[in-house]
Amino acid sequence: MDTKPLNTPPSLDQLRGEGVLALFLDFDGTLVDLAATPDGIQIPEQLSDRLGRLRDTLGGRLALVSGRAVTDLERHLGPLTIARAGSHGAARMRADGSRIGEDAQALPPAVNAELAHFAQSAGFDLESKDHGAALHYRRDPSLEQRGLDFVHDLADRHELAVKRGKFVIELVHRGADKAGAVRAFMAEPPFAGATPVFIGDDVTDEDGFAAAEALGGFGIVVGDRTPTRARYRLDSPQAVHDWLAL
Repeated sequence: MDTKPLNTPPSLDQLRGEGVLALFLDFDGTLVDLAATPDGIQIPEQLSDRLGRLRDTLGGRLALVSGRAVTDLERHLGPLTIARAGSHGAARMRADGSRIGEDAQALPPAVNAELAHFAQSAGFDLESKDHGAALHYRRDPSLEQRGLDFVHDLADRHELAVKRGKFVIELVHRGADKAGAVRAFMAEPPFAGATPVFIGDDVTDEDGFAAAEALGGFGIVVGDRTPTRARYRLDSPQAVHDWLAL
């Protein structure tokens, strides 16, 4: 991974002039600013409609790839008319709403119960998802190591995987990653044959960067996180909006 300073990417118009482009966008920290809690985010006005127009500009080659469940994305954005992958890429849907592969699996009830008890007793905010659960500690960063120790032990006992993020520790089924979503979309129209560009801000987005690079494209990291596999950098969600002309 690269630790050297990264430049701003060429303009979207310039990249489109060089060949057929496919864009994959993370959500939290990329299209919307992070908030203290998952439901505390502020959605830019008419974001869903603006993403629809960007989809048309790109000939349909636009997808959201988020750690959130697809249902949660739609709860915040309204009905989506673009391709989307939720649950860290495990649940994949085409623009018309049809599924690619199987839906994401929920965690076993015993795991959810153990997480809920730990979160309440230790002071974490618990986010339950269709495919997993997340412990948030933005309000008290000192909780990080205690949360990591607990979740890694729980994952080992139940053959699950741990995902890290900005003040969040998430438990999911093994094999759920954003690289798989990129590969699934790129294997079929209208994405097939395009140059993939993945934009994201967090460590889970590195899988998306790696998949885009392996398929002849590259990543754009949002913010100042290092090291990263991304080729370029944008400073903030607002810079992403400006670059995409949303």
